[in-house]
Amino acid sequence: MFTSLNSPKKLKYWESSGGDPCGDGWKGIECSGSSITEINLSGLGLSGSLGYQLSSLSSVTYFDTSDNKLSGDIPYQLPPNVKHLDLSNNGFSGTVPYSISQLKSLKDLDLSHNQLNGQITDMFSSLSNLDFMDLSYNKLSGSLPQSFGSLSRLSTLSLQNNQLSGQINVLAKLKLDELNLANNKFSGWIPNELTKVKKIYIEGNSWSSGPPPPGMTSSKDVKSTPMSKAGFSGAIVAVIIMGILVVIAIVLAIISKKRSSFSSSLLEEQDNQGHRRSFNYFGSKRYSTELGMDKDKGFKDRKSVDSTRSSIDVMALQSSGPTGLKPSLSSRNKSFRNTDPANNAASQRKVSFEITPYTLAELQNATSNFATNRLLGEGSIGRVYKAKRPDGKVVAVKKISSSFFQDGRGEKLSEIVAYISKIYHPNVAELAGYCSEQGHNLLVYDYFRNGSIHEYLHLSDEFSKPLTWNTRVKIALGIARAIEYLHETCNQVHRSIKSSNILLDMELNPRLTECGLETFYQEASENLGGGWCAPECTNGAAYTFKSDVYSFGVVMLELLTGRMPFDSTKPKAEQYLVQWATSQLHDIDAIERMVDPSLRGLYPPKSISQFADIAALCVQMEPEFRPPISEVVQSLLRLVQRPSLSKRGMDDYDY
Repeated sequence: MFTSLNSPKKLKYWESSGGDPCGDGWKGIECSGSSITEINLSGLGLSGSLGYQLSSLSSVTYFDTSDNKLSGDIPYQLPPNVKHLDLSNNGFSGTVPYSISQLKSLKDLDLSHNQLNGQITDMFSSLSNLDFMDLSYNKLSGSLPQSFGSLSRLSTLSLQNNQLSGQINVLAKLKLDELNLANNKFSGWIPNELTKVKKIYIEGNSWSSGPPPPGMTSSKDVKSTPMSKAGFSGAIVAVIIMGILVVIAIVLAIISKKRSSFSSSLLEEQDNQGHRRSFNYFGSKRYSTELGMDKDKGFKDRKSVDSTRSSIDVMALQSSGPTGLKPSLSSRNKSFRNTDPANNAASQRKVSFEITPYTLAELQNATSNFATNRLLGEGSIGRVYKAKRPDGKVVAVKKISSSFFQDGRGEKLSEIVAYISKIYHPNVAELAGYCSEQGHNLLVYDYFRNGSIHEYLHLSDEFSKPLTWNTRVKIALGIARAIEYLHETCNQVHRSIKSSNILLDMELNPRLTECGLETFYQEASENLGGGWCAPECTNGAAYTFKSDVYSFGVVMLELLTGRMPFDSTKPKAEQYLVQWATSQLHDIDAIERMVDPSLRGLYPPKSISQFADIAALCVQMEPEFRPPISEVVQSLLRLVQRPSLSKRGMDDYDY
């Protein structure tokens, strides 16, 4: 999160790597013990975005980043147990994320004064605790979702200054104290029940003027609450205030320029003198009693972060407690911070994680000297072994073939580790350690007991480990986001996107592996006949972003059909998945016959049709006709946010 916010100095004591948010008194952070219970960053002039991993903040109940300059989409992943969520007065665009439907503890939601657009998704049926919701001053359009009628505890609803249309009958049963519908495109009549609302604002709409039907009231007969000066002339006041602020900003900028050198030296002196106790991840947790929280005015509730999964320093947190395998003292704290995956990644990701260096003897002991019974798999660049450390933690060790390092060819492993250490995304398997000793070059990753998508779909008994349709869509979206990160942030082509390189964590979230190893795949002779590789690459052409998109499309087809990319046991016309599937992907009846039988018919037909359409675009023969991965991500997001009403034996979507 700190990195996504462009590492601002205003966040006093925050660090991009290491540190203790609770013990070191990070600005805006409130804790209970070692768990963060509030993040309040309101009014700090912050820019950038909120990052990807807010769903890891499982203890947070108060999250406030209002009155800043944040932009981009509201993160799809949000703190799951949040009660107060305030993202107002920023520059967020896109839609209201469907994941809000999972915030079942949510009481206050304020997304006002942003640039949100599109229709409000029908996603509020499970928000039984919601008391306050403000979506005003955006660009939202379309009719009100029917699930608004399920908000039984809602007392305040503010929707003014949008482009919402249609009738408002869905609000009739709500027990509201305040309702603001002003300056939209609503039509029809006002339900009789709403005439009892204490404060109601209905001006600036297209209400019907004829005789109202039974149970309805004409807008002329509704006693609309008089708009206050601030409300009635808010736009004028806002313009005046903005003008004053611009003048003040210019004056302050002139003064600031004259004092910049003095201020910089003063701040530097204060930082040097300030006592900041570190967080000892390898021993007991010590908390600073000398530095209290910077308790900003306006703190109401307190929010918490699950410190075991913080995106600030994941590697250090994963190493919490005794490690069992102890790296050599001379290099224990070595990290690689000087190399970004790509030139344009430097501005978007300025953090790297400490990668634990292991000795060869430690990894030999952990793998029983790379015994055959510890072998997890073998690819074109090396073998992967299951390793068990003395402390009981299980890891995966990738032993890269020595041929890639002979005669001075290729990069040194330390350079590759430096490169990989800059890659971080919640849907990318993280590098946890490495070893380069006596001609052996090894990379250490976390071990995922659920294995890969390939194993889940193709190597288990037909009905023993089925993936629900919801889970398959979630997996596809996660993979697409990981690829988008590699393409657009790291400027990196993966080259080996296939189901065997996509692992599943305990919650069945996907983790893309082999990221940052494309230098090896340039030399490796891949099995291009495996059915997952783009056709242009089988002819010797170089891998590109579009070839990655093709390979991702193949994974989507695997999730849809349960078939392998190439299966020699099938009839000849059906052996290659893409060739067999493409001619049928726009025929809903044919698609339903293609769907993985282990789903047992439990899927919404409209959803599989849309999913098939996305896959069809990805696996087109001509690279130029394939969409960029960012468009694929948006298409999958729309698929998640628009669940079909026609479902077969399914519960509501659980995203």
